[in-house]
Amino acid sequence: MKKHFITLCLMSAAIAVSAQTLTPEFVQNLRSSYQATPQDVAVRNAVGKVDMKTLVQNQESLDGYFDTHFTYRVPQKGITDQKQSGRCWLFSGLNILRAGMRKAHPDMGDFTFSQSYLFFYDQLEKSNLFLQSVIDTRKLPMDDRQVSHLFHNPISDGGTYTGVTDLVKKYGLVPSEVMHETFSANNTSRLAYVLRLKLREYGLELREMKGSEKQLIARKDEQLKTIYRILCLTLGQPPVEFTWQERNSNDSVLSTETYTPLSFAEKYASKSTLNDYVMFMNDPSREYYKVYEIDLDRHVYEGHNWLYLNVPIEDMQQMAIASLKDSTAMYTGSDVGKELDSERGYLSLGNYDYASLLGIDFPMDKRQRVMTFDSGSSHAMTLVAVDLKDDKPVKWMVENSWGANHGHKGHLIMTDEWFREYMFRLVVETKYIPENLKALLNQKPIRLPAWDPMFQSED
Repeated sequence: MKKHFITLCLMSAAIAVSAQTLTPEFVQNLRSSYQATPQDVAVRNAVGKVDMKTLVQNQESLDGYFDTHFTYRVPQKGITDQKQSGRCWLFSGLNILRAGMRKAHPDMGDFTFSQSYLFFYDQLEKSNLFLQSVIDTRKLPMDDRQVSHLFHNPISDGGTYTGVTDLVKKYGLVPSEVMHETFSANNTSRLAYVLRLKLREYGLELREMKGSEKQLIARKDEQLKTIYRILCLTLGQPPVEFTWQERNSNDSVLSTETYTPLSFAEKYASKSTLNDYVMFMNDPSREYYKVYEIDLDRHVYEGHNWLYLNVPIEDMQQMAIASLKDSTAMYTGSDVGKELDSERGYLSLGNYDYASLLGIDFPMDKRQRVMTFDSGSSHAMTLVAVDLKDDKPVKWMVENSWGANHGHKGHLIMTDEWFREYMFRLVVETKYIPENLKALLNQKPIRLPAWDPMFQSED
């Protein structure tokens, strides 16, 4: 008995070791498990020469009729291009404001709001948010999670719709011809590198300063002068007053007036689009019908954190349809990289078939993908159309900000099945929200940390 017991113990120890480490014996076991069937050899030869995505493209999906008809579609004119920047949130937000402007002025000619103008103040405000947050947390140790998060993420070019509204209310709007895009606006990585480098230096200086909070804030104000100069050199200095001509679709002048950015926004930005909205989330990994708030997820220090109500996807669809029936576009956030046929601008669960190529199933559902960090909202776009059959959604269309030559004439078309799996965020005006959901908005928000990976800004 004792001998058998010792043998079992040794076997258990060997199993425990093999479970913890990849021993040579276990690696040999793995090697023996691979049979290299003729099918495996064929796949290996193909994958060795060609991008796997090309091999897994579903030919049956390509052979089908690509239907571009929609039951309800918001009138649009002109596609924007964020180029090599993470400003999708800004482009989508301004596209929604532009759609509201066109609704109020249907004969207006080509027009876009200046993205560079608001991006300038976004970067200035985020710099102030970081530096002031460093002052606020200066008594915490450097390895505190919140302090670590601040220095790891001093600034970014991503954002949310709440950031758009806070910035517009504070700084107004200008037409794109009043403040043009620059190379640094279109290609933000180098500017981001410079700002992060300087902000980390300044943040460390503030933490190490000996003085009162008043003295620290005075030093921060001096630091922001350098940040402002960097932004002026890379993006241009924002105008404080300008003269602009409103023209119709025939290029005839309708009016010529002098504006400030705030007076321009007062005249042309929809009040309901800026003020009367709610952000919804479909996150099946968290409890539905609860309000959540993301700490430090704002653009302006005195502004609003990102606040949302988590709902089932069916509620989100209902509100989206009601809004589109009334020709009102919406800000959305989705995991756009999943199952995207970028050439056709088509998002469908049937676009790619990795399972057949590799002989492996991928069974995780939306909740499991969120829990394991495989999926989340990564890109903001503008929802502009829905196609219904028997009052049920069949497909949707979004206006993207990747240029008119990308996708379907600058748009992406998604099946309803894709919408249900990879759509996460939706901003809806309050008049399209059912009363039972409005009643839930009064509950105390559940606070989530800024470093929660599900709730990073869209870019």
